[in-house]
Amino acid sequence: MEHETAGDPVSGCKWTRKTTVKIAQQLKRAGIRVSANTVGRLLKNMDFSLRVNIKTLESGLRNPPDPHDRDLQFRYIRRQVTEHTTQGLPVISVDTKSRELIGFFHHSGRRWAQQPIKVLDHDFPSDAQGVAIPYGIYDLARNEGFVCVGTTHDTSEFAVDSIRAWWSRAGSKHYPNADHLLILADCGGSNGYRTRLWKQKLYTHLSEYFKLHVKICHYPPGSSKWNPIEHRMFSFISSNWAAQPLTDYETVLKYIRTTKTSAGLKIRSVLNTKHYQKGKKVSDDQFNEIALKRYTSRPNWNYSISPSKM
Repeated sequence: MEHETAGDPVSGCKWTRKTTVKIAQQLKRAGIRVSANTVGRLLKNMDFSLRVNIKTLESGLRNPPDPHDRDLQFRYIRRQVTEHTTQGLPVISVDTKSRELIGFFHHSGRRWAQQPIKVLDHDFPSDAQGVAIPYGIYDLARNEGFVCVGTTHDTSEFAVDSIRAWWSRAGSKHYPNADHLLILADCGGSNGYRTRLWKQKLYTHLSEYFKLHVKICHYPPGSSKWNPIEHRMFSFISSNWAAQPLTDYETVLKYIRTTKTSAGLKIRSVLNTKHYQKGKKVSDDQFNEIALKRYTSRPNWNYSISPSKM
């Protein structure tokens, strides 16, 4: 084992690339007959154990942000949330949940049942009746969620349409006098800070249409798990439909709507069957129409979009 062992000099954790079966075979060749189970017990006595990988190392971004910038951004977001909620203005956290296949497909998790649910042995997209793309909006002040389930592609247009549906059906009713909206979003994806279509649709479909001043704050790259919607809403939806095949769209909507917590979380959901085209571009002229204001503290991560004069 001397040349097959490595370890962490700080924690003292050791590991080996040899399996218990291979070690037992090697000991047999040396005249020592032991079983693989005995080798396993001996390894445990030597502080070895089965381990899994732990995601703790920061991935190498092409242009990693300065740690000081990341800290400033988190502090800035905290101040903006406090200011808006103190004034009774809406603050929402938005993101797209993982894409789901519709049909009798394996779904991770366990649930109490007398018999296991039979599902397909392979997750081939060709066997699916369709796909479900849940785009979520979480209202921080009210602890309420709204999920728009798309059926085609996760595009910036779909993201803005989902926020627009939330404002029409819930936001404008809960905040009838509000003319400002704060949106917390990840740095990438359909609502990424580099995406022109995201900003252009926010202007035409939300800010200009409803005469709203929309402010957007993006979390730094690699910190999407800090986005409140992840741990305050999406995690509970995943728990609610754990081990349950999403056989049709009604099942998807039902499990989202029935997701509740002891803290009082309530979620509404709607189905959006509109076809969204990928790869749409925004011209310079279209982009220049946006009344966009950038803030000095990380202007790419913080900006606001205002409607034209009424």
